Amino acid sequence: MVLRMSHEHQYREDLVQFGKLVHQQSFVSACDGNLSVRLDSHRILATPTGVSKGMMQAGDMVIVDLHGKRLEGERDVSSEIAMHLTIYRMRPDIQAVVHTHPPTATGFASAGIALDQPVCSEVVVTLGAVPLAEYGTTGTPELSASLLPYVHDYDAILLANHGTVTYGTSLMHAYLKTEAVEHFAKIMLVTLQLGQQRTLSPANIRKLVEARRNYRGNTSLASMPVGPLPGKHDRDLEENIDKLKAILSEEDILASRKR
Repeated sequence: MVLRMSHEHQYREDLVQFGKLVHQQSFVSACDGNLSVRLDSHRILATPTGVSKGMMQAGDMVIVDLHGKRLEGERDVSSEIAMHLTIYRMRPDIQAVVHTHPPTATGFASAGIALDQPVCSEVVVTLGAVPLAEYGTTGTPELSASLLPYVHDYDAILLANHGTVTYGTSLMHAYLKTEAVEHFAKIMLVTLQLGQQRTLSPANIRKLVEARRNYRGNTSLASMPVGPLPGKHDRDLEENIDKLKAILSEEDILASRKR
């Protein structure tokens, strides 16, 4: 019991620390964004709704089960918790999720542009590409459903007209992927302003993918295919919601509608 409580206490402090960091980096404003950590096979520790991520206390955190039901905590969990639960259920290797609104990356998401051009070697190694998920209304099952085509293969996703979600084997890894996405978005923006992009050759991409396999910093089980990604698939959001029901129970979906 002492070990469990110590473990949980550290995760609470980590959420406070990284909440301050995403706020200081201007990845969120006001009460935007949410972060979570997997405590064990059936409990998730998450940041509360309605609180600035730069002003949280360890005691503000909320523990929910994998159905989104609050188990511990005085505050309410985010209406976007179902998005986190979808990722945790689809990716057993994932231990933390970070959802924010980094300005440049969110600009690309709002312009309908995926960050999938292989122009930066570091991004090929660490992320592969950053796909753009179809728009899904926040606080509804649409948001989780929009992620389904990408969760298995990628660790970072642009949310159309909304923001980003990144996830990893630790809160540090999940946060660093958010940093990487925003940094790559700034690089991509510069290439667009300059009016040209010089993409990596297929041969060089193959070398980088091989280097990824040997990179000690790569803890992900995702395949992370390199872009450019195919054009918009015939993805029906209602069809994805039906698929979502096989992952999350109806109670989860209803809970995700509550703000």
